[in-house]
Amino acid sequence: MVQTPSKTLTLEAFLQLPETKPASEYIDGQVIQKPMPQGKHSAIQTELAPAINGVVKSKKVARAFAELRCTFGGRSVVPDVSVFTWNRISRDETGEIANSFSLAPDWTIEILSPDQSQTKVTKNILHCLDHETQMGWLIDPDEQTVFIYRPKQQIQVFDQLNQSLLVPAFASELQLTVGELFSWLSN
Repeated sequence: MVQTPSKTLTLEAFLQLPETKPASEYIDGQVIQKPMPQGKHSAIQTELAPAINGVVKSKKVARAFAELRCTFGGRSVVPDVSVFTWNRISRDETGEIANSFSLAPDWTIEILSPDQSQTKVTKNILHCLDHETQMGWLIDPDEQTVFIYRPKQQIQVFDQLNQSLLVPAFASELQLTVGELFSWLSN
């Protein structure tokens, strides 16, 4: 859903607006509200962030966040899962996790919803890659396919149940196959 303001809205003005549910993103001067997550989307997101954190968080390598606003490169986006390496996690003056993240995640993960534009989501992943993101995943639950994006490399398609999914080097201990990922829709 695109909300067209009566005048051009700046990123700074957008950031002053109240948060919406589901979240709205600021892309190329437009406010675009993400679709409400549905069952498949929610099931994968609910399982994936803890699966990643189970491998990287206790060792203080990285941390996965669900629905975290990331503002950088003239956009403000809310990936379904954002993973930041430990030294890049935004912190406030007390050392706690900050409320604002003004940088791209190291790993951005999007889960396609039925009414969501794959083109828009892909553009967000590519924007992240242009701003130092190491890897992007686009998970399509209906097609049971994961598209993996890396900077300056061809997109890779994972759609065979026994295929091990590629992860960034910092998360190399995460072992997850296409079949395991999509089994979360049945379990």
